[in-house]
Amino acid sequence: MDLKHVTQQLNVYKADDQVIDAAEYLIRSFGLESENFAGFGFRPELETNSILLTTEGALGAQQKVMIPKNLFDFELNLVLNMIAHEMLHVRQKAPETLVEDKNEREFQAYYEMLFHKFFPQIPTVSPFHQKFFAAKALEYYKRMGESSPLQQKYAPEKREIENLLNELR
Repeated sequence: MDLKHVTQQLNVYKADDQVIDAAEYLIRSFGLESENFAGFGFRPELETNSILLTTEGALGAQQKVMIPKNLFDFELNLVLNMIAHEMLHVRQKAPETLVEDKNEREFQAYYEMLFHKFFPQIPTVSPFHQKFFAAKALEYYKRMGESSPLQQKYAPEKREIENLLNELR
């Protein structure tokens, strides 16, 4: 996908204050669709220099992704990774692919932001953001419980994250 073209399209949506249409455009353009996706809604903005998206809905039910109105004030690669993170949650909460444990869901989603296994078309973020996402993934890994079955299941991915952090230093 040509990111320059995508940015031009997003600027058209942004000029007309069509934030949800712009987010839907990214979902279509980057193949992030899911049958479990119920659409976008707005959440309150945090600060001008931080961004938060959330996925809302009961486990096993359709999910709505809540975005701030200032979503497209941030760098495109970051926005794409944030949307991909939430769209992975949408898939994780679908009945046929349900991941019940929150720590496992978050670990998988932050891992995805680093290595793009589910969504290889999503661009890589800056080393600063990679370090941030890696730290978040390791935090959720720790929350799985020392030597727990979940930690054992994700030990290879944890090593990948640690190797990436070493490369980024």
